[in-house]
Amino acid sequence: MQRESKTTPLHGRHKACGANMANFGGYEMPLWYSTAKAEHLAVLTNAGIFDTSHMAVVMVAGPEAYELLQFCFTNDLATCTGKNKGALSPGRCVYGAYLNKKGEVIDDSIICQLEENSYMAVVNAGMGGAVAGHFNAYKGDRSVEITDLTDKVGKIDVQGPMAAKILSKIVADPEPVFNKTPYFSFKGHFDPQSSLSKAVHLTDGTPILLSRTGYTGEFGFEIFVSPDHAVKLWDMILDAGSDFEIIPCGLAARDSLRTGAVLPLSHQDIGAWPFINHPWEFALPFNADQTAFIKSFIGDQALLAGEAPEYTYPFAGSDFRKVSAEDPAVVLDSEGLEIGRVLTCVTDMGIRRHGDRIYSVASPDKPQEFKPKGLCCGFVKVKSRMPPGQNIDIKDNRRKLTVTILEDIRPDRTARRPIAEML
Repeated sequence: MQRESKTTPLHGRHKACGANMANFGGYEMPLWYSTAKAEHLAVLTNAGIFDTSHMAVVMVAGPEAYELLQFCFTNDLATCTGKNKGALSPGRCVYGAYLNKKGEVIDDSIICQLEENSYMAVVNAGMGGAVAGHFNAYKGDRSVEITDLTDKVGKIDVQGPMAAKILSKIVADPEPVFNKTPYFSFKGHFDPQSSLSKAVHLTDGTPILLSRTGYTGEFGFEIFVSPDHAVKLWDMILDAGSDFEIIPCGLAARDSLRTGAVLPLSHQDIGAWPFINHPWEFALPFNADQTAFIKSFIGDQALLAGEAPEYTYPFAGSDFRKVSAEDPAVVLDSEGLEIGRVLTCVTDMGIRRHGDRIYSVASPDKPQEFKPKGLCCGFVKVKSRMPPGQNIDIKDNRRKLTVTILEDIRPDRTARRPIAEML
Protein backbone atom coordinates (compact mmCIF):
# COMPACT_ATOMS: atom_id res chain seq x y z
CA MET A 1 0.00 0.00 0.00
CA GLN A 2 1.49 3.33 -1.06
CA ARG A 3 1.70 5.97 1.64
CA GLU A 4 0.15 9.36 1.00
CA SER A 5 2.76 12.08 0.57
CA LYS A 6 3.29 14.54 3.38
CA THR A 7 3.08 18.27 2.76
CA THR A 8 4.99 21.24 4.13
CA PRO A 9 3.35 24.34 5.65
CA LEU A 10 3.83 26.07 2.27
CA HIS A 11 1.91 23.50 0.23
CA GLY A 12 -1.01 25.87 -0.30
CA ARG A 13 1.30 28.59 -1.61
CA HIS A 14 2.83 26.16 -4.11
CA LYS A 15 -0.55 25.07 -5.41
CA ALA A 16 -1.79 28.66 -5.66
CA CYS A 17 1.28 29.51 -7.77
CA GLY A 18 0.55 26.64 -10.14
CA ALA A 19 3.65 24.67 -9.24
CA ASN A 20 4.27 21.33 -10.91
CA MET A 21 4.28 18.99 -7.90
CA ALA A 22 5.83 15.57 -7.32
CA ASN A 23 6.81 13.25 -4.47
CA PHE A 24 10.29 13.75 -3.08
CA GLY A 25 11.49 12.06 0.09
CA GLY A 26 7.90 11.31 1.07
CA TYR A 27 6.71 14.92 0.60
CA GLU A 28 4.69 16.51 -2.19
CA MET A 29 7.08 19.22 -3.35
CA PRO A 30 7.28 21.70 -6.24
CA LEU A 31 9.48 20.60 -9.15
CA TRP A 32 9.15 23.98 -10.88
CA TYR A 33 6.83 26.97 -11.08
CA SER A 34 7.68 28.60 -14.42
CA THR A 35 10.57 26.65 -15.96
CA ALA A 36 13.57 24.98 -14.37
CA LYS A 37 15.82 27.06 -16.66
CA ALA A 38 14.35 30.40 -15.56
CA GLU A 39 14.58 29.41 -11.91
CA HIS A 40 18.17 28.19 -12.27
CA LEU A 41 19.25 31.42 -13.97
CA ALA A 42 17.44 33.56 -11.39
CA VAL A 43 19.66 32.16 -8.64
CA LEU A 44 22.80 32.95 -10.65
CA THR A 45 21.79 36.51 -11.48
CA ASN A 46 19.28 37.72 -8.86
CA ALA A 47 17.64 35.45 -6.28
CA GLY A 48 15.42 32.44 -5.84
CA ILE A 49 13.33 31.27 -2.89
CA PHE A 50 13.04 27.56 -2.07
CA ASP A 51 10.74 25.70 0.31
CA THR A 52 13.02 23.22 2.11
CA SER A 53 10.75 22.43 5.05
CA HIS A 54 10.80 18.78 4.00
CA MET A 55 14.30 18.51 5.45
CA ALA A 56 14.66 17.29 9.02
CA VAL A 57 16.34 18.65 12.13
CA VAL A 58 17.78 16.54 14.96
CA MET A 59 18.93 18.25 18.16
CA VAL A 60 21.82 16.75 20.14
CA ALA A 61 22.48 18.26 23.57
CA GLY A 62 24.16 17.42 26.82
CA PRO A 63 27.58 17.28 28.49
CA GLU A 64 28.77 14.50 26.15
CA ALA A 65 27.08 15.61 22.93
CA TYR A 66 30.44 16.53 21.40
CA GLU A 67 31.91 13.07 22.04
CA LEU A 68 28.88 11.35 20.49
CA LEU A 69 28.97 13.51 17.36
CA GLN A 70 32.72 13.08 16.97
CA PHE A 71 32.19 9.31 16.88
CA CYS A 72 29.10 9.33 14.62
CA PHE A 73 30.17 12.08 12.19
CA THR A 74 32.92 11.83 9.58
CA ASN A 75 34.33 15.36 9.82
CA ASP A 76 36.58 16.26 12.73
CA LEU A 77 34.78 18.81 14.89
CA ALA A 78 38.14 19.83 16.34
CA THR A 79 39.64 20.94 12.99
CA CYS A 80 36.82 21.87 10.63
CA THR A 81 36.22 25.62 10.41
CA GLY A 82 37.91 28.35 8.44
CA LYS A 83 41.21 28.44 6.59
CA ASN A 84 43.09 27.73 9.81
CA LYS A 85 41.06 24.59 10.54
CA GLY A 86 39.71 25.71 13.88
CA ALA A 87 37.33 23.78 16.11
CA LEU A 88 33.58 23.97 15.64
CA SER A 89 32.25 26.68 17.95
CA PRO A 90 28.89 28.32 18.70
CA GLY A 91 27.63 30.05 15.55
CA ARG A 92 29.57 27.85 13.10
CA CYS A 93 28.51 24.94 10.84
CA VAL A 94 30.28 21.95 9.28
CA TYR A 95 29.43 19.41 6.56
CA GLY A 96 29.95 15.67 6.87
CA ALA A 97 28.24 12.29 6.83
CA TYR A 98 27.02 9.51 9.11
CA LEU A 99 28.27 6.05 8.16
CA ASN A 100 27.53 2.48 9.16
CA LYS A 101 30.28 0.05 10.15
CA LYS A 102 30.87 -0.80 6.48
CA GLY A 103 31.69 2.84 5.76
CA GLU A 104 28.48 3.30 3.77
CA VAL A 105 26.46 6.51 3.97
CA ILE A 106 23.36 6.64 6.14
CA ASP A 107 22.93 10.33 5.32
CA ASP A 108 24.94 13.49 4.91
CA SER A 109 24.36 16.49 7.12
CA ILE A 110 25.29 19.96 8.25
CA ILE A 111 25.91 20.25 11.98
CA CYS A 112 25.48 23.66 13.63
CA GLN A 113 26.82 24.29 17.11
CA LEU A 114 24.22 26.33 19.01
CA GLU A 115 25.89 26.56 22.41
CA GLU A 116 28.71 24.84 24.26
CA ASN A 117 26.88 21.52 24.64
CA SER A 118 24.09 21.96 22.10
CA TYR A 119 24.07 21.05 18.40
CA MET A 120 21.58 21.02 15.52
CA ALA A 121 21.98 18.40 12.79
CA VAL A 122 20.20 19.25 9.52
CA VAL A 123 19.52 16.07 7.54
CA ASN A 124 17.61 15.09 4.43
CA ALA A 125 13.88 14.57 3.95
CA GLY A 126 12.59 11.52 5.78
CA MET A 127 15.93 10.91 7.52
CA GLY A 128 15.28 12.50 10.91
CA GLY A 129 14.18 9.27 12.50
CA ALA A 130 17.01 7.24 10.96
CA VAL A 131 19.71 9.67 12.07
CA ALA A 132 18.21 10.07 15.56
CA GLY A 133 18.10 6.27 15.77
CA HIS A 134 21.74 6.10 14.69
CA PHE A 135 22.71 8.50 17.47
CA ASN A 136 20.72 6.52 20.02
CA ALA A 137 22.29 3.25 18.89
CA TYR A 138 25.76 4.59 19.72
CA LYS A 139 24.82 6.80 22.65
CA GLY A 140 25.60 4.15 25.27
CA ASP A 141 25.71 5.66 28.74
CA ARG A 142 26.73 9.11 27.49
CA SER A 143 24.86 12.04 28.98
CA VAL A 144 23.15 13.19 25.76
CA GLU A 145 19.58 14.12 24.84
CA ILE A 146 18.55 13.44 21.23
CA THR A 147 15.40 15.09 19.86
CA ASP A 148 13.98 14.43 16.40
CA LEU A 149 12.20 17.61 15.21
CA THR A 150 10.95 16.18 11.92
CA ASP A 151 8.01 18.33 10.67
CA LYS A 152 8.44 20.68 13.63
CA VAL A 153 10.69 23.25 11.94
CA GLY A 154 9.94 25.38 8.89
CA LYS A 155 12.82 26.03 6.51
CA ILE A 156 13.10 28.46 3.60
CA ASP A 157 16.21 29.12 1.50
CA VAL A 158 17.00 32.40 -0.26
CA GLN A 159 19.81 31.90 -2.75
CA GLY A 160 21.47 34.28 -5.18
CA PRO A 161 23.54 37.48 -5.23
CA MET A 162 20.59 39.63 -4.07
CA ALA A 163 19.81 37.44 -1.03
CA ALA A 164 21.30 39.69 1.65
CA LYS A 165 19.73 42.82 0.18
CA ILE A 166 16.32 41.14 0.24
CA LEU A 167 16.61 39.74 3.75
CA SER A 168 17.92 43.01 5.17
CA LYS A 169 14.47 44.45 4.43
CA ILE A 170 12.65 41.94 6.64
CA VAL A 171 15.18 41.38 9.45
CA ALA A 172 15.05 43.69 12.46
CA ASP A 173 18.28 45.66 13.01
CA PRO A 174 20.01 44.05 10.00
CA GLU A 175 23.46 45.65 10.38
CA PRO A 176 24.65 43.55 13.36
CA VAL A 177 22.90 40.48 11.93
CA PHE A 178 24.82 40.54 8.67
CA ASN A 179 28.05 41.95 10.09
CA LYS A 180 30.78 39.29 10.41
CA THR A 181 28.66 36.48 8.99
CA PRO A 182 31.16 34.28 7.13
CA TYR A 183 30.29 31.30 4.98
CA PHE A 184 29.05 28.37 7.08
CA SER A 185 28.07 30.48 10.06
CA PHE A 186 24.68 31.31 11.55
CA LYS A 187 22.94 33.55 14.07
CA GLY A 188 19.77 33.24 16.13
CA HIS A 189 17.39 30.37 16.88
CA PHE A 190 13.92 29.39 15.66
CA ASP A 191 12.64 28.49 19.17
CA PRO A 192 11.08 31.48 21.02
CA GLN A 193 12.04 29.82 24.32
CA SER A 194 15.73 29.60 23.43
CA SER A 195 18.21 31.98 24.99
CA LEU A 196 19.55 32.49 21.45
CA SER A 197 16.21 33.60 20.03
CA LYS A 198 16.99 37.26 20.82
CA ALA A 199 19.82 37.29 18.28
CA VAL A 200 17.77 37.47 15.06
CA HIS A 201 14.16 38.54 14.60
CA LEU A 202 11.98 39.45 11.67
CA THR A 203 10.64 43.00 11.69
CA ASP A 204 7.46 41.73 13.39
CA GLY A 205 9.44 40.09 16.21
CA THR A 206 9.39 36.48 14.97
CA PRO A 207 12.62 34.67 15.96
CA ILE A 208 14.58 32.89 13.23
CA LEU A 209 17.83 31.03 12.81
CA LEU A 210 19.63 32.58 9.84
CA SER A 211 22.38 30.40 8.39
CA ARG A 212 24.78 31.42 5.65
CA THR A 213 24.60 28.04 3.95
CA GLY A 214 22.70 26.54 1.04
CA TYR A 215 22.62 23.86 -1.63
CA THR A 216 23.24 25.86 -4.80
CA GLY A 217 26.87 26.94 -4.65
CA GLU A 218 25.71 30.55 -4.75
CA PHE A 219 25.57 33.26 -2.10
CA GLY A 220 22.56 32.86 0.13
CA PHE A 221 20.92 31.83 3.35
CA GLU A 222 18.86 29.07 4.93
CA ILE A 223 16.21 30.31 7.35
CA PHE A 224 14.78 28.12 10.12
CA VAL A 225 11.51 29.23 11.70
CA SER A 226 8.55 27.83 13.60
CA PRO A 227 6.18 26.11 11.10
CA ASP A 228 3.42 28.49 12.24
CA HIS A 229 5.37 31.39 10.75
CA ALA A 230 6.55 29.74 7.51
CA VAL A 231 3.78 31.11 5.25
CA LYS A 232 4.22 34.62 6.63
CA LEU A 233 7.98 34.44 6.12
CA TRP A 234 7.55 33.18 2.54
CA ASP A 235 5.22 36.09 1.74
CA MET A 236 7.53 38.63 3.40
CA ILE A 237 10.51 37.42 1.36
CA LEU A 238 8.64 37.52 -1.94
CA ASP A 239 7.31 40.99 -1.17
CA ALA A 240 10.75 42.30 -0.13
CA GLY A 241 12.37 40.66 -3.14
CA SER A 242 9.98 41.98 -5.78
CA ASP A 243 12.37 44.84 -6.63
CA PHE A 244 15.21 42.32 -7.00
CA GLU A 245 13.32 39.95 -9.33
CA ILE A 246 13.20 37.07 -6.85
CA ILE A 247 11.13 34.09 -8.01
CA PRO A 248 9.98 30.83 -6.37
CA CYS A 249 12.15 27.87 -7.36
CA GLY A 250 11.50 24.15 -7.28
CA LEU A 251 13.51 20.99 -6.85
CA ALA A 252 14.53 20.79 -10.52
CA ALA A 253 16.52 24.03 -10.32
CA ARG A 254 17.85 23.02 -6.91
CA ASP A 255 19.16 19.80 -8.46
CA SER A 256 20.82 21.45 -11.47
CA LEU A 257 22.33 24.21 -9.31
CA ARG A 258 23.80 21.83 -6.73
CA THR A 259 25.23 19.58 -9.45
CA GLY A 260 26.97 22.45 -11.23
CA ALA A 261 28.40 23.40 -7.84
CA VAL A 262 29.72 19.81 -7.35
CA LEU A 263 27.48 19.09 -4.34
CA PRO A 264 26.26 15.51 -3.81
CA LEU A 265 22.70 14.25 -3.45
CA SER A 266 22.48 11.79 -0.59
CA HIS A 267 21.35 8.27 -1.59
CA GLN A 268 22.28 9.04 -5.19
CA ASP A 269 25.84 10.41 -5.45
CA ILE A 270 26.79 9.05 -2.04
CA GLY A 271 25.04 6.05 -0.56
CA ALA A 272 25.33 2.32 0.07
CA TRP A 273 29.02 2.11 -0.81
CA PRO A 274 32.19 3.31 0.96
CA PHE A 275 32.34 7.08 1.51
CA ILE A 276 35.77 7.59 -0.03
CA ASN A 277 37.46 8.39 -3.38
CA HIS A 278 35.11 11.23 -4.26
CA PRO A 279 35.14 15.05 -4.52
CA TRP A 280 33.96 15.48 -0.91
CA GLU A 281 36.94 14.04 0.94
CA PHE A 282 37.22 17.34 2.85
CA ALA A 283 34.48 15.73 4.98
CA LEU A 284 36.92 13.00 6.05
CA PRO A 285 39.58 13.57 8.76
CA PHE A 286 42.64 12.46 6.80
CA ASN A 287 46.14 12.98 8.10
CA ALA A 288 48.62 15.02 6.05
CA ASP A 289 49.67 12.18 3.72
CA GLN A 290 46.13 10.72 3.33
CA THR A 291 47.14 7.35 4.82
CA ALA A 292 45.09 7.41 8.03
CA PHE A 293 42.52 9.41 9.95
CA ILE A 294 43.26 11.77 12.82
CA LYS A 295 40.21 10.62 14.80
CA SER A 296 38.13 7.47 15.19
CA PHE A 297 34.58 7.35 13.81
CA ILE A 298 32.04 4.75 12.79
CA GLY A 299 33.14 3.11 9.53
CA ASP A 300 36.70 4.49 9.56
CA GLN A 301 38.49 1.15 9.33
CA ALA A 302 36.23 -0.06 6.54
CA LEU A 303 37.14 3.01 4.47
CA LEU A 304 40.86 2.44 4.89
CA ALA A 305 40.72 -1.32 4.30
CA GLY A 306 38.46 -1.23 1.25
CA GLU A 307 39.41 -3.56 -1.61
CA ALA A 308 38.76 -2.94 -5.33
CA PRO A 309 37.79 0.70 -4.74
CA GLU A 310 35.56 2.72 -7.01
CA TYR A 311 35.99 6.42 -7.78
CA THR A 312 33.42 9.19 -8.12
CA TYR A 313 34.16 12.12 -10.45
CA PRO A 314 32.35 15.22 -11.73
CA PHE A 315 31.96 15.59 -15.48
CA ALA A 316 30.58 18.00 -18.06
CA GLY A 317 29.59 17.54 -21.69
CA SER A 318 29.79 19.79 -24.73
CA ASP A 319 26.13 20.83 -24.94
CA PHE A 320 22.84 20.63 -23.03
CA ARG A 321 21.94 17.05 -24.02
CA LYS A 322 21.93 14.57 -21.15
CA VAL A 323 21.31 10.93 -20.32
CA SER A 324 18.95 9.50 -17.72
CA ALA A 325 20.70 8.11 -14.67
CA GLU A 326 17.55 6.12 -13.92
CA ASP A 327 17.60 4.38 -17.34
CA PRO A 328 20.18 3.31 -16.08
CA ALA A 329 23.07 5.08 -17.77
CA VAL A 330 26.51 3.46 -17.95
CA VAL A 331 30.06 4.71 -18.45
CA LEU A 332 32.10 3.33 -21.36
CA ASP A 333 35.83 3.51 -22.01
CA SER A 334 37.46 4.25 -25.38
CA GLU A 335 36.98 0.62 -26.42
CA GLY A 336 33.28 0.60 -25.55
CA LEU A 337 33.69 -1.50 -22.41
CA GLU A 338 31.45 -0.73 -19.44
CA ILE A 339 33.54 0.70 -16.60
CA GLY A 340 30.96 2.30 -14.31
CA ARG A 341 27.64 4.06 -14.03
CA VAL A 342 26.19 7.55 -14.09
CA LEU A 343 25.00 8.73 -10.68
CA THR A 344 23.63 12.15 -11.70
CA CYS A 345 23.18 13.82 -15.09
CA VAL A 346 21.45 17.20 -15.37
CA THR A 347 21.84 20.38 -17.40
CA ASP A 348 23.36 23.43 -15.75
CA MET A 349 21.64 26.12 -17.82
CA GLY A 350 23.95 28.90 -16.61
CA ILE A 351 27.15 27.73 -18.30
CA ARG A 352 28.64 27.26 -21.74
CA ARG A 353 31.95 26.22 -23.26
CA HIS A 354 34.03 28.80 -25.09
CA GLY A 355 37.26 27.40 -26.44
CA ASP A 356 38.78 25.16 -23.79
CA ARG A 357 37.03 26.89 -20.89
CA ILE A 358 33.62 26.77 -19.25
CA TYR A 359 32.12 30.17 -18.43
CA SER A 360 29.13 31.02 -16.27
CA VAL A 361 26.59 33.74 -16.84
CA ALA A 362 28.09 35.18 -13.64
CA SER A 363 31.73 35.01 -14.83
CA PRO A 364 33.26 38.51 -14.73
CA ASP A 365 35.55 37.67 -17.68
CA LYS A 366 33.00 35.92 -19.88
CA PRO A 367 33.26 36.60 -23.63
CA GLN A 368 31.42 39.60 -25.02
CA GLU A 369 27.73 38.91 -25.72
CA PHE A 370 28.03 35.60 -23.84
CA LYS A 371 24.75 33.66 -23.70
CA PRO A 372 24.56 30.48 -21.64
CA LYS A 373 23.17 27.53 -23.58
CA GLY A 374 23.70 24.95 -20.86
CA LEU A 375 25.95 21.93 -20.45
CA CYS A 376 25.07 18.49 -19.21
CA CYS A 377 26.99 17.67 -16.06
CA GLY A 378 26.91 15.31 -13.13
CA PHE A 379 28.80 12.50 -11.42
CA VAL A 380 30.03 9.08 -12.48
CA LYS A 381 31.28 6.19 -10.38
CA VAL A 382 33.97 4.18 -12.16
CA LYS A 383 36.33 1.30 -11.49
CA SER A 384 39.65 3.10 -11.89
CA ARG A 385 41.28 6.47 -11.32
CA MET A 386 40.81 9.12 -14.00
CA PRO A 387 42.69 12.39 -14.42
CA PRO A 388 40.90 15.70 -15.06
CA GLY A 389 40.52 16.20 -18.79
CA GLN A 390 39.96 12.54 -19.64
CA ASN A 391 37.06 11.88 -22.00
CA ILE A 392 34.58 9.09 -21.41
CA ASP A 393 31.29 8.08 -22.97
CA ILE A 394 28.03 7.92 -21.02
CA LYS A 395 25.12 5.99 -22.51
CA ASP A 396 21.49 5.26 -21.77
CA ASN A 397 18.83 3.66 -23.98
CA ARG A 398 18.38 6.87 -26.01
CA ARG A 399 21.84 8.24 -26.71
CA LYS A 400 25.57 8.13 -26.12
CA LEU A 401 27.49 11.29 -25.21
CA THR A 402 31.17 12.06 -24.84
CA VAL A 403 31.88 14.00 -21.65
CA THR A 404 35.00 15.16 -19.82
CA ILE A 405 36.14 14.38 -16.28
CA LEU A 406 36.64 17.64 -14.36
CA GLU A 407 37.69 18.84 -10.93
CA ASP A 408 35.01 21.55 -10.92
CA ILE A 409 32.03 22.45 -13.11
CA ARG A 410 30.36 25.87 -12.79
CA PRO A 411 32.99 28.60 -12.35
CA ASP A 412 32.76 31.88 -10.46
CA ARG A 413 30.28 30.72 -7.84
CA THR A 414 29.38 33.28 -5.20
CA ALA A 415 28.77 31.23 -2.03
CA ARG A 416 32.03 32.24 -0.36
CA ARG A 417 32.09 35.91 -1.32
CA PRO A 418 32.57 38.39 1.55
CA ILE A 419 29.17 39.52 2.72
CA ALA A 420 30.23 43.18 2.50
CA GLU A 421 30.39 42.76 -1.27
CA MET A 422 26.83 41.44 -1.41
CA LEU A 423 24.97 44.05 0.64
